[in-house]
Amino acid sequence: MLIPITDPADPRVEPYRDIRERDLVGRQGLFVAEGEVVLNLLARSSRFEAVSVLIDPRRQDKLAQTLDLLSETTPVYLADQAVLDAIAGFHLHRGILAIGRRRDPPSATDLLATLPERALVLALVGIANHDNMGGLFRNAAAFGVDAVLLDTDCCDPLYRKAIRVSVGGVLTTPFAWLAEGEDLIALLGQANLQPIALSPAGQTVLARLPVPPRAALLAGAEGPGLPDAVLARCTTVSIPMAAGFDSLNVATSVGIALHHLRNG
Repeated sequence: MLIPITDPADPRVEPYRDIRERDLVGRQGLFVAEGEVVLNLLARSSRFEAVSVLIDPRRQDKLAQTLDLLSETTPVYLADQAVLDAIAGFHLHRGILAIGRRRDPPSATDLLATLPERALVLALVGIANHDNMGGLFRNAAAFGVDAVLLDTDCCDPLYRKAIRVSVGGVLTTPFAWLAEGEDLIALLGQANLQPIALSPAGQTVLARLPVPPRAALLAGAEGPGLPDAVLARCTTVSIPMAAGFDSLNVATSVGIALHHLRNG
């Protein structure tokens, strides 16, 4: 369904209007995907669906194979660069946007029930920065994490910038939200997952940690880290650094830890 758009005020492209401002208030279950790599992953996903696509016509030939993966009823809007920029509210140099929807998001319990016999889970607590969230999902995808759990204080991984920073990893790695008040450590225990928490004061150096067959790596926000009540119920690990320096970006430290847990 190739549909030319010549007027930025066309109501058919309303979901794309003023992207940056709309990102701040949410999209009622929808999200914005940006760029060729992310659109390709969205088109191939079984957990997400493309509601519509908006592209510069000059991108059409290059995207032909990806567009062929979409449902025949999915509208593909074609708008020249000036119109595209007016719709989005800023210069969109990639010239590729899509509106996506998540299909039937699972509960944390249901997601953990699908894990293989050997499993690696990433559990995130209080991650409120979208760049960090995107980096964490990029690492999760790179190291084959089976599932990501997020507590209610985490930001939305389907925020446009988080998806972009993750290079589409948000669309390829299964994730679920904890319910309000749900006990993360108890939930992991029920799934026979050993909770391993990252902390600068961790009792075990990461490189010396024996890798369990079923593990959940826990990480908290930069600065406060994980709550003491959570750390007390986990195996805590640290990543040694040069003297006088005790902090890594959370995505960096999680990437190092996931590499060990997947390959150690």
